[in-house]
Amino acid sequence: MNWEKLFVMQKQLDMYIQSNHALETSVLFDKKVLALLVEIGELANETRCFKFWSKKGPSESNVILEEYVDGLHFILSLGIDQDFEPKQIDISTSQADTTALFHQVYQAIIVFKNEPTNKNYQHLFGLFLRLGQVLGFSETAIMAAYIDKNEVNYNRQDQNY
Repeated sequence: MNWEKLFVMQKQLDMYIQSNHALETSVLFDKKVLALLVEIGELANETRCFKFWSKKGPSESNVILEEYVDGLHFILSLGIDQDFEPKQIDISTSQADTTALFHQVYQAIIVFKNEPTNKNYQHLFGLFLRLGQVLGFSETAIMAAYIDKNEVNYNRQDQNY
C-alpha cells in the first residue's frame, strides 16, 4: 500500500485540526493514544467477535471498515508525531483469531505509549494491518475508505464538530 500518500494526507489533516483548535503537537500524544484505544474498542464492538453471549452477527462490512480506518487515522497521526513515517510496513504473521488480535493490538498500543520507538510503532502498525486482513479488507478498500473518511473529517472541522 502507498503509505506515503496516507501519511501526507494525515499530516495535512493534523495540521488543519491543530490550527483550527490552536493546539501544540507535544500535548496530544496521550490523547491520541487514548483515542486510538477507544477506536479499537469501537471496531471490536462492530465485529462482535467477543460477544459469545449474543446470536446477533457483526455489523455490515462498510461499518466495520469505517471503524477500522478511524483507527488508521490515529495510528498514522501517532507515527507522524514521533517522526515515524515508514514507506513499507510488514504485516504481522500473527494468528487469525480476531479476539486474540484485538488483545495484541491493545497490548501493542500500550507498549508504544510507554516506549514510543520506531520498532514498537512498526509492530503496532503490522498487527493493525493483520487485523484488517483477518477482517477481510483489501488494501484497495482500506485506501478508498481512508480517503473518504479523511474528507468527512475535514468537513467536520469546517462544521465545528
